[in-house]
This record gives sequence, C-alpha cells and structure tokens, in this order.
Amino acid sequence: MRAVVQRVSHAKVSIGGEIVGKIGKGILVLLGVSRYDTEKEAIYILEKTLNLRIFEDADDKMNFSLLDIKGELLVVSQLTLYGDARKGRRPSYIEAASPEKANALYEFFVAEAQKQIEKVETGCFQAMMNVELVNDGPVTILLDSEKVF
Repeated sequence: MRAVVQRVSHAKVSIGGEIVGKIGKGILVLLGVSRYDTEKEAIYILEKTLNLRIFEDADDKMNFSLLDIKGELLVVSQLTLYGDARKGRRPSYIEAASPEKANALYEFFVAEAQKQIEKVETGCFQAMMNVELVNDGPVTILLDSEKVF
C-alpha cells in the first residue's frame, strides 16, 4: 500500500462540481492499493499516517501528530500510485489491486480511521474527481508498506 500524505490547512474533493468531501486543518491522504495488500498493510499505513509528527508545537518544531492536534482526515483512492512508468511512455498498473480488492481495503482504511479521528471525509472510489488543497508548509510525506521509500 502506498500513501501520499499532505499536511493541509484545508482540502476538498468534488465530482462534477459537487463537493463530496471537505476538511479543514489536517491531512489529505492519496491512497494506492497493490494486489498483494491485506488489512495488515492498511493498518500499518493508517497508524503511520495518524502518528506522523508533522504538525508544529509552540516552538515551531514538528512534534505533533494528527491525533495530537485533533485534526481532520481526507482519504482519496488513487490507483495511479501503482503506475510503473519505467518502460515506455504509458504507465503499467499490473501491481495495482483489482477494483474489488482495492475498494474493500480503501473502505477498511476509512472505517479504521473513523475509530480514531472525529472527522474523516472521502472521495468516491473509481470516480473522476477534482482534488483541491492548500499544502501547509508544504509538507508531503511518501509512505509505502513495503518500505521501498
């Protein structure tokens, strides 16, 4: 499982001009699921995301996590995180999970997040979405359950 974690002052996702998910201060997660992923990888990425110390304390040092600041979470499914563009010009998605598996793990990730975070918003799985955000910092962290980066 892969995640692009962005600290935001606010973010929203819309479909056809209609907002389907919106948060204030918190984290936007773009989440990709591989064909090898299980709930174990989803829990790993979720715990890492919620506990990353990427929010400033009173001394402007990144010491606080999303849980510490009681921030909000927006989770958007993103198949293209498993796009392999090493050969040719068209990315291959052979490592990405099937839509059924990806959606099940995406929904699991969101449900587990809702147990720990008061406000969790989402995009719409497999929809063409517009994601708008103000990256605060900017702070962007890449996570991979296989720890390749």
